[in-house]
Amino acid sequence: MLIVDSQIHLWTNPGGPPHHRQTPYTAPLALADMDEAGVARAINCPAIWDSEANDYAVTVAQAHPNRFATMGWFPLSSPLTKDEIAAFLDRPGMVGLRFVLMRPDDVEAWRAGGLDWLWAAADDLACPVALIMPKAILPDIDPLAARFPHIPFLLDHLNIGPQEKLPDAMNHLDTLLALAAHPNVAVKASATPSMSNGAYPFEDVSPYLERIFAAYGPERMFWGTDFTRMHITLRECIEMFTDHLPWLKGNDLDMVMGRSICDWVKWPA
Repeated sequence: MLIVDSQIHLWTNPGGPPHHRQTPYTAPLALADMDEAGVARAINCPAIWDSEANDYAVTVAQAHPNRFATMGWFPLSSPLTKDEIAAFLDRPGMVGLRFVLMRPDDVEAWRAGGLDWLWAAADDLACPVALIMPKAILPDIDPLAARFPHIPFLLDHLNIGPQEKLPDAMNHLDTLLALAAHPNVAVKASATPSMSNGAYPFEDVSPYLERIFAAYGPERMFWGTDFTRMHITLRECIEMFTDHLPWLKGNDLDMVMGRSICDWVKWPA
């Protein structure tokens, strides 16, 4: 089985948020964890709290092209041209973009059409875009995905915040399921242990994952960890899915655990 983590963060400078580890997480550390657990590859989402994380991601991808790919970011305060975005993406290991749209200014800009330059360029480039946003604006993905059908969207962590616990963590489930109607919307089932009220293997999470899987299918639901904020081992993150979700088996399991994310971001296995 090809196991690919759909979301990790690598960074070299201190300053992470409280819910993440407080010391840098570098490629050698990640590779050691991945090798021990049996993870073949990982999508690096450069840490937004480290201004040098994008450049570090390129360096890492150059050194380990079969282990790390990158969904990079840039500030949204000043529009970029399509050529500038294409140049940003035309660097080793870049397979897409990722943005945390939690700042009120970014939300306001999105709703006012102030990010149309980003969506239009990504659509023209067929560039995967990963997002996480306040739940109140998650319904806005519906018209966005319809308007820009060539953007393969990914919703990070099922669009759940790091402090949320069940059942409130899934109070947006109906919206999340409805978005599956768009063939260009996928979900990362990443960091799912964090919403559980129980201990490993977090059985209270399984019914929600099963409903999401039924809506998105194995082609559009991706296992992942956001490992630097997990309080279990990487191997336990894997086995939560491989050993403790009785409804996820065979080829479907293989796809969720790695093959589908590689297909979604066009990272040849």
